[in-house]
Amino acid sequence: MNKPEIKHRRTGLQFLPDGKAEIWLWAPYATEAAVKLHEEPVIIQLEKAERGWYNLITDRIKPGDNYWFRLNNATALPDPASLFQAFGIEGPSQAFDVSAFKWTDSNWQNPETKDYIIYELHTGTFTNVGSLEAIEEKLDYLVELGITAVELMPVAQFPGERNWGYDGVFPFSVQNTYGGPAALQHLVNACHEKGLAVILDTVYNHFGFEGNILPQFGPYLTEKYKTPWGPAINFDDRQCDEVRHFFIENMLMWLRDFHIDALRLDAADCIFDLSPKHILLELREFADLLSAETGRRYWLMAETDLNDVRIINPVEQGGHSLDVQWLDNFHHTLRVSSGLEKNSYFADYEGVNHLAKSYTEAFVYDGIYSNCRMRSHGASAGNSRGDRFVVFSQNHDQVGNLMLSKRSGALNSFRLLKLISAAVLCAPYIPLLFMGEEYGEINPFYFFSDHQDPEARKAAWQNRKNDFMAMGPKAMPPDPSDERTFKRSRLNWNQIEEEPHITLLNWYKTLIQLRKSVPALRDLNRLAVSTQHNTEEQTLTLRRNHETGSVLILMNFSEKPRAMNLPRDIKACSKLICSSDTDWRGPTENQDFPIPGDAVIVRPESVYICRELI
Repeated sequence: MNKPEIKHRRTGLQFLPDGKAEIWLWAPYATEAAVKLHEEPVIIQLEKAERGWYNLITDRIKPGDNYWFRLNNATALPDPASLFQAFGIEGPSQAFDVSAFKWTDSNWQNPETKDYIIYELHTGTFTNVGSLEAIEEKLDYLVELGITAVELMPVAQFPGERNWGYDGVFPFSVQNTYGGPAALQHLVNACHEKGLAVILDTVYNHFGFEGNILPQFGPYLTEKYKTPWGPAINFDDRQCDEVRHFFIENMLMWLRDFHIDALRLDAADCIFDLSPKHILLELREFADLLSAETGRRYWLMAETDLNDVRIINPVEQGGHSLDVQWLDNFHHTLRVSSGLEKNSYFADYEGVNHLAKSYTEAFVYDGIYSNCRMRSHGASAGNSRGDRFVVFSQNHDQVGNLMLSKRSGALNSFRLLKLISAAVLCAPYIPLLFMGEEYGEINPFYFFSDHQDPEARKAAWQNRKNDFMAMGPKAMPPDPSDERTFKRSRLNWNQIEEEPHITLLNWYKTLIQLRKSVPALRDLNRLAVSTQHNTEEQTLTLRRNHETGSVLILMNFSEKPRAMNLPRDIKACSKLICSSDTDWRGPTENQDFPIPGDAVIVRPESVYICRELI
């Protein structure tokens, strides 16, 4: 039986040190399998092994050759583990040698998660060019901003030229319109040279519904479970061992062959597995084996809204041992605190009282009743450290999945943009910025796709309309397949040359620098956090306690000035930054340092940050 190999890939086609091609194909539905070179009459028969595996080592295939797999002497199909679909999802696979790239990052060390400041971007809309290579031109900008980790939305090959990436059908293949696998290796190497870690968003819960050839090879899907996007991936049904192998190999490839530092596992709560050892835990174990081999650390991060720390708890506590999970509750409470409409799932959330709870307890829904779910939801986060959670004021989901896909820059006042950014960057969690938020990008980030099949295009738009049908007949999101929907989602980099975008960008830079330099902000001990809030006045005081002196973040979400008292046990303090100062295009001229026990007047929709002197 073929098993995952730590040192090199053992699924699909890969090149050995002697230049020969090693092929492993799992095709239990076939009685024979062969490789056919594109545009050549060459047919290379594969040797049958156990449990549906076929394999061969040959010197007849070279890097750059285009090839197909042929099952039962019938229609040619691309390689399920293709590394490059140079001609799209319906074309042949192209042989790619992952070892040909000359890495220069041998001294690179992946930062601790507590030092991550994440910048999420979509390759196609981050620049007008929309390529991996074009991202490299913005790396100095990200470094100057203070970012330490770049998160790429999925790059696995999808139908057409534009897509969010969650409709991928070739999990090993880097999107051809982004530049392919060589471009990704070059980008990761460039990031490491600039001191930036790279997180790759991966989809291990479903396949896109157009162009998925894997069911023609074997039972990659199961009918036991359903995801919101179709059948679930087969991690615990008949013949699931080889499917698990496929995704373990995928993870190992990104980490080993592309030097990716961390994987974000999309919708991990839809990775269904009732096996004695959950696939998430098995991924963790293989990542640790690779780490022992390479001497590098790899982080596994889960997107999940289950409010359950078992996903990050160690195995001895019955957990899956992942490193980090997304904290949607924080986003939802921050959004409601900033005064935006409480529709859809936001109806479950209150304002500053829930935000205060998220600062101290992580989960707002920690076993309490959820009206939207009509049941109790979640559990306590226990003693989980702050660096086990990622928080944000916006991300691709929380912008793009709204009907008009408006960003915070188009929804909130300039004053609120400064306030909510401080709420995130001063939190005792890992902060994530969504591309463009740092200067208040006002272009939307729509949901878009480029399905080639007319029925798939029709279904994509119908599904999108169905999402918002409850809002009434006037609720009409833009057509995802319309190229204009995609183009309108691009960042407008010209905005960083204009006010108030210039000031907002400098505000972000300053907050990030404070987070890095002030011990109380840098320490992500969630248990050393306390809060005070006034629901009626819409104010919240976040206290980040530390042996070097506390930091107080006074937040006023109301449209009126509020008097906020400092704790009486603080003997002396100094102002670090105030969003209402004239330095930040506010009305206040150098507001005085507060006197302990006295009230600080915090301007409408503003934040005042000060440090205890000891």
